[in-house]
Parts: sequence; C-alpha cells; structure tokens
Amino acid sequence: MTSLPFTSRRSPIYGRRGVIAASQPLAVAAGLEILAAGGSAADAAVATAAALNVTEPTSTGIGGDCFALYYEAATGQITALNGSGRAPAGLTLERLTREGFGAEAHGRAPLPPHHAYTVTVPGACAGWCDLVARHGRLPLAHTLAPAIRMAEEGFPVAPITAYHWARGVERQLRNAVGGLELTIDGRAPRPGEIFRNPGLARTLRAVAEGGKDAFYCGPIAEAIAAVVQSAGGCLTVEDLAGHTSTWVEPISATYRGLRVWECPPNGQGLAALLALNILEGFDLAGLDPLSPERLHLEIEAMRLAFADARWYIADPQFADVPTHQLLAKTYAADRRQLIDPARATLDQRRGAAVAGSDTVYFCVVDGEGNACSFINSNYMGFGTGIVPKGWGFTLQNRGHNFSLDPAHPNALAPGKRPYHTIIPGLMTREADGSLYGPFGVMGGFMQPQGHMQVVIALADDRLDPQAALDRPRFCIGDGTASGGVSLEEGIPAATVAALARMGHPVDVVTGHGRALFGRGQIILRDPETGVLCGGSDPRADGCAMAL
Repeated sequence: MTSLPFTSRRSPIYGRRGVIAASQPLAVAAGLEILAAGGSAADAAVATAAALNVTEPTSTGIGGDCFALYYEAATGQITALNGSGRAPAGLTLERLTREGFGAEAHGRAPLPPHHAYTVTVPGACAGWCDLVARHGRLPLAHTLAPAIRMAEEGFPVAPITAYHWARGVERQLRNAVGGLELTIDGRAPRPGEIFRNPGLARTLRAVAEGGKDAFYCGPIAEAIAAVVQSAGGCLTVEDLAGHTSTWVEPISATYRGLRVWECPPNGQGLAALLALNILEGFDLAGLDPLSPERLHLEIEAMRLAFADARWYIADPQFADVPTHQLLAKTYAADRRQLIDPARATLDQRRGAAVAGSDTVYFCVVDGEGNACSFINSNYMGFGTGIVPKGWGFTLQNRGHNFSLDPAHPNALAPGKRPYHTIIPGLMTREADGSLYGPFGVMGGFMQPQGHMQVVIALADDRLDPQAALDRPRFCIGDGTASGGVSLEEGIPAATVAALARMGHPVDVVTGHGRALFGRGQIILRDPETGVLCGGSDPRADGCAMAL
C-alpha cells in the first residue's frame, strides 16, 4: 500500500450493551468476548490491551507502560491509574556522565533512543492486574484467554501494522538483543500473513496463573534483568520486584459545559487541559474548522501549553508540579493575551505558576455505563527492540524522555518516573457529572494536541465520534513551543499558505507519514437512552464495534 486516502467513509457505530474502539479489529473482538461473558469495562479493557500486545507489538505490549481513567456508573466517580515504571536504582546522571552522555547544552552526547539505559521498569502488567482487581468481575485467566489463544494459534497481520513492523525490523529489531524473536526469519510479517508468538503466550499464561508477581518476580523478571544488562543497561531483579502502580487523583478542566479529565503528571495530559483553557476564551465555533484563523489559534494555544508542560511535568514524587495553579482560569486568561491573532510566536516561554503548579489507545463502555479510557505503549514503536529470551515481548525506552540537565524538574534520577507522553482522556457533563464519553489520540507528543482537536470537534462543532476522528489534524512535531507544524493531507492549500505567511514553519504530510497525527478512538453515551456511539481512527487498522 503506497498511499492512505484521507476520506474514511466510515459511519459511527451504535449499541446499547457495550462498545469497544481500538486500532486492531481482533483486539476489539477479544474485548467484546469478555463483555459478552459478563465482564466489566475494566475486564474488557485488559483483554483488549493484551490482545493488542499480540496483534500490534509495533506499538504496545507488556514490556511497556499504561495509564487508565475509569468512570464508575454506580457512583459517578472517576479513578486514575498510573501504570508507568521507574528508572533503575543504579542509573544516575553521574553514571551517564562517566560514560560520555549528558545534556547537549553542556556539550555532551545525548542518550541514544534505543540504548539499554532507556529501559525503565515495565509498568503495564501491574497496571492490568490492578485495574481488574479494583473494577473487574472476572478472573484474570478468563480475561487473558483470548490473547493467549491468538498468540499460540497465530493471527493474520493487518496492513498498516505490517508496514510499521517492517520499519521496526530495520530500526530496532534487527540490531537489538533478542529482537529477531519478533520476526519471521529476520523479516517482518506481510499483510495477511499468520504470525505466532509462543513466547508471548507463555508470558501471558504465567500472568494469568500467577498474577503480577509472575512477571515482576521469578523467571520473567530474571530474563528481563539479564537481557538489559547484557545490552549495556543496569536494570535489576530488585528494580522489578519493587515496582508498584499508583492510583492517583485525576485532573480536569471545564470546556463548553463539559469537564475534560486527564491523568496528572508525570503524564502530559496537563498540556491538553492548558490549551483548552486558553481556547475557551475564543469563539471557535464561529470560525471555519480548517480556516487559517482557527488553526492558528489552536496552534498558538498548543505552543503555550507545551512551553509550560515541557518544564513543569515531572514525577510529583521528585518535583513540585503546580497543577492547580496552572489550571486556574485566571492563569489561562493571562496566557491567552500572549497570542497574536495575525502572527505565529515561536519563542513562547513558560509562565510563572505561583500560588495565590508509538502507543495504542482504546476505550470501552459497557452496558451499565461504566467506561474505561486506556492507553498502553512501548514508545518509539518497538521501544528498545530488546526481547527477554523466550518471552516474546520487547522492552520500552521510556527513559529517553528524561532530561539529562540536572537543573530540570524532569532530570533523570534513580527510582523516578519520566515525563510520559501517553494519556487517556474522558469527559463528563458539568451539569450533572454524567458520562459524556472516553476518548484518546495516541502518538508521542501528538497526544495532547489530538486530545485538544477532538474535544473541539465534539464540543464546538458537535460532530459525531467518527467525523471528529476523520477530520485532518495538525501536529507540532517535537512537542515544543517553537516546533515546526505538520499539516495533514485534507487541510486546504490556501490554509497551508496562509499559516506559512503568519510565520508557522509548515509542511504537508501524506500517505503512511500520517501516522504522525496519531490514531484515536471515541465512545459517547446518551444519558437518556443509554445508547453508545463509537468511532475509530481511519489512520489505523482498527474499528469500533458494539454488542
């Protein structure tokens, strides 16, 4: 496949007993199987996450991290799960300095993105287990059964996944320790070709029988530590045994009568809320959605949000993150004044918040109205590409997001969680707290930008979930205030030219390059009828399906 046309021609799907939207149809089917068996949205989410590890290892897996937001229909309460891992106890800035790595501003070499030092403790397995322990109804063995079956029997690889698998073979798997385990004789599987992963089936079966301890202690943990150390890293079995997920208070902001919920730092959901707070002061609905005037305001709001986020977001156990102050409407009003409606500002600085602080996304809503917004990621596709011998999964490279500047709040430190790009989103109605719906857009620093753009499409333009996901997007590529802006095929040429005249460094992205703009999923719930409406991003192989 050489090109990916923009127009999806997909309809939104409707259902009452449950809806799942994900980037792989077989993973959607796995989740629906669990819903049909009486599982909750949490059970179905973990079944989907595990199945995505099988069918889309190019993006996700048990060797990565996860985050989740869960809406409990019976109470209206929203819980947030941080399933991200921490840096090894033996990994320090001093160690990296001795080996020639450090902050580029200090004249040192940056840490290569696939180096074994970028491996943080994989948090996904504990996250899966903790989510079903709190919100699930079915035994873990039942929930993981569809993924185990697919890993053992094999599955036909989807076209877009096959494309990114081939890129991952060249970029990571071919050179990483153990990476060839996830190939067929050294190459990627082709579209429609059956791929079997007995090693991953072995891993998932061990977790199904022994829970998270089977992953963080014993043979799997020993294999992880051994392969990381053989590749030049320093992760130990003690680092793995000491891992815990954390249940945290979600953060939120109001926007057009909705309350938008995100996980707090160390995740970058704060960036989406900062941008929405700024944009709330503009009449976006009165502007054409793909006009230069509207896209300019959205881009500039995102620049300001990144200026704050890239400094303030860090592990709150190590740094004071002034979240409450950053989300104040008065702070947003001050930041809004910095936007020139006619000209791009590429040198925005972070504000002073003072007191008066390569990924899969999917979502599930069950028939009772419980909702799970879930994201799981290796980072950079296959992560490091390093595979523990015989266990069938790659290890993430989330540690690459640490700053190597000792003065930065996100500076690397032992036992610290890095700035995290993966973020689930969820919306409730401000008037009564009822569920509006879970949503998300995966893809590195695109994620808060995608969150902002789909919320605007839903709240300002009243689009259905599928139409909101079909709309072409922009992306500030490096997630910084001064970054260049990629514009997706489908944005009018006149708008592209006008944004360039305003001073935005722009380029137009087509074909497979459109993966840059993320892959989203949305499910909305009608509060009166309970009818669910779902959409799935045309930039991926997936779909939304209903019971």
